[in-house]
Amino acid sequence: RIENSTNRQVTFSKRRAGILKKAREIGVLCDAQVGVVIFSSAGKLYDYCSPKTTLSRILEKYQTNSGKILWDEKHKRLSAEIDRIKKENDDMQIELRHMKGEDLNSLQPKELIAIEEALQNGLTNLRDKQMNHWRMHRRNERMLEDEHKLLAFRVHQQDAKLSGGMRELELGYHHDREFTSQMPFTFRVQPSHPNLQEDK
Repeated sequence: RIENSTNRQVTFSKRRAGILKKAREIGVLCDAQVGVVIFSSAGKLYDYCSPKTTLSRILEKYQTNSGKILWDEKHKRLSAEIDRIKKENDDMQIELRHMKGEDLNSLQPKELIAIEEALQNGLTNLRDKQMNHWRMHRRNERMLEDEHKLLAFRVHQQDAKLSGGMRELELGYHHDREFTSQMPFTFRVQPSHPNLQEDK
């Protein structure tokens, strides 16, 4: 171990670069599958893997050839679950293409009938949904129409009340003519006369 931390870091960087370079060279020159994993003293990861493979495949091959178990049961279950989900996703992608009318040449008549039935059911459900939306739209329209009629009726009532009030005022004015006749002449409202100067 190099005690000086600066010298140790410089040496680590140089040796790491040299190891990764040698790993690339042996992989290219000798057509070997190489995987290198390096952790620094600070825990930082540096790795390299041959372009034609992956590090997980190299580790699986190492586990098979050495007999050492690298993955516990939990990791195996997780890996199996990932594989299952990937397969389900692939199957769903294929089924989606079939529903779109793509890649149908490889299907048997029985499979085509099943796809046709699924599409018919989907079309029926779609029409039912559209009909429900249409009914809801019509119901909302009727509610708005009823609300509009109610508002129009209330406005008409207000207009009628106002008109009735004006008539009462007019009738009251006519009924008070007797009182007007009893008022002194100087306080009476005189009718308009033509301009007397026009006759001159």
